[in-house]
Amino acid sequence: MNRLDVLVLGGGPAGMMAAIAAAENGAAVGLLEPNTRLGKKLNITGKGRCNLTNNCDVQELMKNVPQNGRFLYSAFSQYDSQDVMAFFEALGVPLKTERGNRVFPVSDRSFDISGALERHLRELQVRWLRDRGTALLLRDGTVTGVRGEQGTYEAPCVVIATGGVSYPLTGSTGDGYRLARSVGHTVVPPRPSLIPLVERGEICAGMQGLSLRNVALTAYEDDKRIYHDFGELLFTHFGLSGPLVLSASAHMRHLGERKYRVEIDLKPALDEPTLDKRLLSDFEKHINSDFINALGDLLPKKMIPTVVARSGIGERSKVHSVTREQRHGLVRLLKHFSVEIAGARPVEEAIITSGGVSVGEVNPSTMASKLVPGLFFAGEVLDVDAYTGGFNLQIAWSTGRLAGEHAAWQSNSQ
Repeated sequence: MNRLDVLVLGGGPAGMMAAIAAAENGAAVGLLEPNTRLGKKLNITGKGRCNLTNNCDVQELMKNVPQNGRFLYSAFSQYDSQDVMAFFEALGVPLKTERGNRVFPVSDRSFDISGALERHLRELQVRWLRDRGTALLLRDGTVTGVRGEQGTYEAPCVVIATGGVSYPLTGSTGDGYRLARSVGHTVVPPRPSLIPLVERGEICAGMQGLSLRNVALTAYEDDKRIYHDFGELLFTHFGLSGPLVLSASAHMRHLGERKYRVEIDLKPALDEPTLDKRLLSDFEKHINSDFINALGDLLPKKMIPTVVARSGIGERSKVHSVTREQRHGLVRLLKHFSVEIAGARPVEEAIITSGGVSVGEVNPSTMASKLVPGLFFAGEVLDVDAYTGGFNLQIAWSTGRLAGEHAAWQSNSQ
């Protein structure tokens, strides 16, 4: 095999971007990926629509990275969401910006994104090597290539972009962590992030399938507020899911060790006195009805039995018999509907993995290893993770671009 200048491990978004950036800078590039298709995980993001970035500035990007956001300042500054959008539009993929500044292909097809990347890789003559890297090859502490299951590949620069351990069927099996450890890098133990939460009890199970929009969610760790936002959530047979919940989970770094709960404000647009007036108005309308039949204008039908049961007011109590104290208790329940959290779903169900190669051992301006000359990292294999909304893919594009460019420049200078 001809000697390569840059070898990229992993055919996900970070790996494909790294390979493209290296090839655009004159390097002979090999992309090591054992899957039968590139971008397998990319194709299932955004429910198959691919929320590829967020249309915002660098400061907003950093605000949405709760784990080691400052490390990404240089990467975001050199290659931001506007650059990503221009890149894909130049590849012939029209884009649109939706609510929350989420960016999607106009077609709503993630395959248009992965397909455009694959075509560009072919145009740049990047060699797709259907193999899995099993060991880094070093000489005098410097990278010289990679040993794979099918063969050995020589290259003075290697980019590890193998992802985390979420969605293992897409190829994210933790290979990058093992390779990084083998050459002395510290790997922060991976854990699930952006993952549905399991309730302690069966409150949510009784409302399975109910989706709420325009609610507020506040998360607490040992009674200390750690997260607050507005948006959508979903009740499931095991607990809670949906965008609000996934983002809240990114802050729950000690599940199983500390006490967590979430409180849902079902009526965030109304303060307690205003909500009380609204209740009084509804009660006047249904003054001779049973209590359970008086909440239909205020709550989704599927939620009413649960709220009634938690209110302590008998479901067949007549509305005119509900006391002022009971009504105020109902207002507090609607503004602070609490769910105790027992844990998270298995890591295989996480959208991304938190943890990974310690960013203190990686140059933030180049994504180069500070320990091993010729080694670079990109994407989810690093100890960085962000909220939903296109921010994690932006991390992949930005770090992949830097890693690929600098790997090419280093290779060309040798």
